[in-house]
Amino acid sequence: KADIEWVTIPGGNFTMGSEQGSADEKPLRRVTVKTFQIAKTEVTRKQFKACVDAGACKVPRCLWPPPTYPEDQPVVCVDWEHVGQFLKWLGGRLPSEAEWEYAARGGGKERKYPWGDEPASCQRAVVLGCGEEPSKVCSRPQGQTEHGLCDMAGNVEEWVQDWYHDSYKGAPEDGGAWENPGSRERVGRGGSWSSDAANSRVSARDPLERDYWLSVLGFRPVKK
Repeated sequence: KADIEWVTIPGGNFTMGSEQGSADEKPLRRVTVKTFQIAKTEVTRKQFKACVDAGACKVPRCLWPPPTYPEDQPVVCVDWEHVGQFLKWLGGRLPSEAEWEYAARGGGKERKYPWGDEPASCQRAVVLGCGEEPSKVCSRPQGQTEHGLCDMAGNVEEWVQDWYHDSYKGAPEDGGAWENPGSRERVGRGGSWSSDAANSRVSARDPLERDYWLSVLGFRPVKK
């Protein structure tokens, strides 16, 4: 359904978080992630429209219908309910924070960004100063991970499954989502076209109310 291109991420162990980041990126901890499949790109307008046309998804809260914009831009303005409808129709789920960060790190490598430690620039990512809206998915091939994942930094911020907590104390170490609510928010990852380089790091986190429907916010599914 929706012509999702899936990429297999082999499982492994990695150190999650950052000593140089915000308080909610600490303490560092070792996490084990099982092999999973993740979409190569953020969900596009075309892919989401297939769900709307099937009667399984409500239309996003802004910038719709897709013919007004390139169909291979990421869909935005999707809140927790929109995302859940699409995933139910697709037969997928959201990544856990651990899965997302492990994939963004190219399989758990020690690095600040999907491509390494060089700061985010318009050559590698669609971040603050690179445009006034999302770009087409995979428009920055130099910023892809070793597995070929696009836009894991910038373009649109991505919903993940976990509830937001202000630190990693007590977080699961099995790669699964932290489903014990620590606040009213879920977590967003990866930064967006309006984020600076620091907020586009692989370990950076944002709390998101579940009814948020921002023009900087999209998602990427996983399965298995």
